[in-house]
Amino acid sequence: MNILKRTWNKLLDLTGHRIPRAETVAGPYEGASFGRRLATWGTQSSGPNAAIFSSLQTLRSRSRELIRNVPIIDGAVDSFVANLIGSGINPRWQIEDQGLRDEIQQLWTDWILEADADGVSSFYGLQGSIARAIIEGGEALIRLRFRRPEDGLTVPLQLQGLEGDHLDEAYNTVAATGNVVRMGIEFDQIGRRAAYHLWRDHPADLFVFSQNAGLRSRVDAAEILHVYRPLRLGQIRGRPWLASTIIKLHELDQYEDAELVRKKTAAMFGGFITEAADETYPGSALGKDAGKDSSDRQIVALEPGTFPILPPGYKVDFAKPEDVGGNLLAWLKSQLRQIARGIGITYEQLTGDLEGVNYSSIRAGLLEFRRLCKTIQLHTIIHQFCQPVGVAWMDQAVLSGALRIPDYAAKRREYTRITWRPDGWDWVDPVKDQAAEKMAVRSGFKSRAQVIAERGQDIEVVDREIAADNERADGLGLVLDTDPRKTAGSGAEQQLMADETASPPKKGDGQGAEAEDITIN
Repeated sequence: MNILKRTWNKLLDLTGHRIPRAETVAGPYEGASFGRRLATWGTQSSGPNAAIFSSLQTLRSRSRELIRNVPIIDGAVDSFVANLIGSGINPRWQIEDQGLRDEIQQLWTDWILEADADGVSSFYGLQGSIARAIIEGGEALIRLRFRRPEDGLTVPLQLQGLEGDHLDEAYNTVAATGNVVRMGIEFDQIGRRAAYHLWRDHPADLFVFSQNAGLRSRVDAAEILHVYRPLRLGQIRGRPWLASTIIKLHELDQYEDAELVRKKTAAMFGGFITEAADETYPGSALGKDAGKDSSDRQIVALEPGTFPILPPGYKVDFAKPEDVGGNLLAWLKSQLRQIARGIGITYEQLTGDLEGVNYSSIRAGLLEFRRLCKTIQLHTIIHQFCQPVGVAWMDQAVLSGALRIPDYAAKRREYTRITWRPDGWDWVDPVKDQAAEKMAVRSGFKSRAQVIAERGQDIEVVDREIAADNERADGLGLVLDTDPRKTAGSGAEQQLMADETASPPKKGDGQGAEAEDITIN
């Protein structure tokens, strides 16, 4: 320290003055100053991975504990997962050959029930489990398990879901090949992920005896999908989404629990009987109907609407528990709004409280929340999980002979172009929503295909269903008010066009022919 001080004192500027220390310079940013108010603000500049390395296990454990035991957080996670995944994010292959596209789609539909290596969920159920895992634990791992033809699967591929705990964040070393292992992930010489070093068993499942306990395996990176939401450039591990709200949630839960116990305790006491120091009347004077407690002391029974007479020397003090005041509800709402903002959901989704909500306010909140959901769907769930699975599934389908595409190797990029479509969201007022979509289509701002895609459906499927409905109705001679070919939007029957025998409108009658010129002198 003395060396640094002497070195500092030797630094002189061009005019011969000492160079002032950084903390003594009055900079233009108050947030970077070291004045009286900020002198005790200790900060730490940590890299994107150093911060996670020292905190991930604790954050993960506390996040899961809060989800297990705090009802509103458990419900908030369920709400987030439901909005992110819904009934599933579905693939649509962008292939011009209609027959081949239908064949691929049908094969995929048959396979999704076999996708889970554990056999407890479908492919879309795995999406929900992955979304929940990255919310509560920060990350999820999916291992591609390539099966043998004799296993009898539609496509010889299954997915094994693993929690992020399998990836030891404390494992940092240099491999024999010269690759660097950081937080359980092995990187090659140019920074690409080469392998994942995974615990064979979940490190926290210690109650199950296993020969694999404490053993780690190196799995090639081509077999692992690492799903997490990177918040900083260069971040290689994910953090729980509750990280910024853990302390506030814990303290608020303790406060509400203490308040509940206080009210419960206060409600147990109706009153207190105080005896005089000099007891001249024995307990028998309280009346023949009075009971006795375990210490053989008399109990005075109080009933509504009665005025019992107590013997001399007794008086009753009724319990008067203090209330928390009228500001508690407003204060709680303020805390819960901060928590909801930190998680990324709306206050109404967190609490279920719809008091004072109108159409405009809840729509504004939902619009921002759903924009966040779309960002996570596209950049995390689809990019890191769905698309890699779709490509691996296509490769295995062709290699196994489940799909016969002769030029697949030459045009692999074309055959693996997939559009993933999440579920559409229902609005608070579907009538207004549908009217707005109709106006956008009629004005040319949107296409029918775009509107249908935003609702998670395929326009080709919808059009085929509409055509089938119309054909069936025509065959039965039905005229439905939902058929725009025959009825107007109001439900009235459309007027038939004039037949060829009808006389054409006369010139100037204002019914279709050119109007007569009018000359004004």
